[in-house]
Parts: sequence; C-alpha cells; structure tokens
Amino acid sequence: MQLYSWNVNGIRAVHRKGLFLKFIEAHQPDVLCLQETKAERGQIEIELPDYHEYWNSAVKKGYSGTAIFSKTEPLSVINGYPADFASRFSFADELQRDSAEEGRVITAEYPNFYVVTVYTPNAKDDLSRLSLRFKHWDPAFLAYLQLLDTVKPVIFCGDLNVAHTEMDLANPKPNRGKKGFTDEERAGFQKFVDAGFIDTFRLFKQGNGHYSWWSHFANSRARNVGWRIDYFLVSARLRDSVKDAAIHADVLGSDHCPVSLTLT
Repeated sequence: MQLYSWNVNGIRAVHRKGLFLKFIEAHQPDVLCLQETKAERGQIEIELPDYHEYWNSAVKKGYSGTAIFSKTEPLSVINGYPADFASRFSFADELQRDSAEEGRVITAEYPNFYVVTVYTPNAKDDLSRLSLRFKHWDPAFLAYLQLLDTVKPVIFCGDLNVAHTEMDLANPKPNRGKKGFTDEERAGFQKFVDAGFIDTFRLFKQGNGHYSWWSHFANSRARNVGWRIDYFLVSARLRDSVKDAAIHADVLGSDHCPVSLTLT
C-alpha cells in the first residue's frame, strides 16, 4: 500500500499547471493526503474516478485546508477534532477553530488503522503563534493521536511545520530559535517520538540533505538548501509493516514536495 502526503500550497495552481494529474498518474497513490489546498471542493474540478475525495476547507477563502483522496472508501471520516474530544480542553473553542474552521485535520478510518493528515499552524516570523503551538496545538494533537491509538494503530502525516533535528535542515545554526526550529517546536515533535510514534523516513535514511520544503529565494531548491518539515509517523506496532519511506524532491508544483510511505 502506497500512501503519499503533499503540501500543494494551492491545489488550483498545481492543477492548472498540469502537475497534479501528472503526479497522480506517475505515482498512483492508494491514499493521498494534501495540505494547504487553499480551495473548496466546488472550486476545482479534478477527474479522479478511482478516488473517493474528502475535503476540510478553511472558512477563510484561499487559506489553509486539507484533503484526502483514497482508492478505498474509508469506514469513516472526521473533519477537525470530535467535539467530545475538544471539550476536555480549556481552550476547546480555539482548538476547534484551528482544526475545523482553518481546515487543518482530517481523520480517515480504515479496517486496520487510522490515517490522520494535518497542517500544523505556523509559528509565524515574529513567533506570535509559538505559544499556541507549544501550549495548545501540539499537546492536543498528541492526545488525539494517543486516543485513536487505543482503538487501532495510527498513521499520521502532513506539514508539521518543524524541523525536528539539525539533520532536518540545511542551515541549522542561523535558524536556531526561528520559526520551525525553536526549542519549543522541536520539543513538541520529540513528544510524538517519546510517545512511541516512529518517524518512518529515519528508518531508511540518516544524515542531512533530505528535504521536503525550500524557500523561493536564492535558488534554494536547485541548491537543495531546504528543510524536512513533511513527515509520515506511525504507531510502534506498525513498524514491521513499514517497507519504505521516501521524499520525492523531483515532483514540482509547490514549494513542498511529496513524501511517501509504503506498507505491506
């Protein structure tokens, strides 16, 4: 089974260039998770008869949004966090706004696992959203994954907007303390690992040079001066089912490239 995740940074633009269907035809994902779709389903016509489509679009037009395209119809699909889960937090309204109104989370249930795709809030250049990330979003998202994991294994993927270690970006020293590489964001990611979730790419590749996002400035992509901020993580009990994890830097159309996970 092939699962892919891609922050398309505007699906309408990628589709107009012909690059979205080109990617689908070349890779034939069984499950495709998208982030930053910046569109509602009715705003774009994509002919994908082999796929079931599920969209969680932001209320604000042209902003954020996630989607899942799946060859197999899931048993259930949830947009955002379930109300009974969110209500356990003192910041429930804020959590629901970010996950549902900003279209940041979709959960698809399959017979043997859950697939969760996420577009994690950016801390912003001035770090004005860092407190949201560290105190609210990351702990709540982890709690949600752990709750799902009590029922069946979890695969979660998406743009987590953080480089976990110094191996995950080309220039760690000048970026230390900046958005995407603060101690708080990195600690938030580490808590996923400490909870038993496995960063699948690191089962197969170590070292730096493996990136999924590049700035538009200074010809960064051509020089491979990038960041690895797009991930597939799985419950520990799925580890033996993981046969490959890859970054597809040759796929163009966005400032991010797709990442993939192969399961038996």
